[in-house]
Amino acid sequence: MKHTIFSRFTSHSLQLALIIILLVSALLLTGCGASTTNNDQIEMASMSSMPAEVQNAPSIVREAYQFAVANPEALKNVPCYCGCNAVGHTSNYSCYVKEVKETGEIIFDQHALGCSICVDIAQDVIKMTKDGKTPSEIRTIIDSTYAQFGPSNMPPVQ
Repeated sequence: MKHTIFSRFTSHSLQLALIIILLVSALLLTGCGASTTNNDQIEMASMSSMPAEVQNAPSIVREAYQFAVANPEALKNVPCYCGCNAVGHTSNYSCYVKEVKETGEIIFDQHALGCSICVDIAQDVIKMTKDGKTPSEIRTIIDSTYAQFGPSNMPPVQ
């Protein structure tokens, strides 16, 4: 009787080997097909640097705070429409960060912890940033989407 390499394996062993080969191949193909553009990767601040109130907030609120700290210019570029201009906020960024001291210490604003409009705006900016939209495009979309909720806390774009 001729012996081949396959005759040494049981049917079960062959099936297991085939499954492993298929899984490894699928993982390699998935890695090759993954997008490597920087638009898919957004810098986020560490959660350990956030105050306890933020750490205990829902995940979309935590993510908005992390994004605000790591990407201040992105949120300074867009207004908020929740009426927070009455408390001195000058952009959506102000809903998250009250002040950055010369030492780099961040004084957080707790406003966005309880304001879904602030968080929705930040989440939209995150998504549009990942999608590769320019700051100007983002501002235009935020203005047209949120103007119905209240006054802007930024001057209109000229």
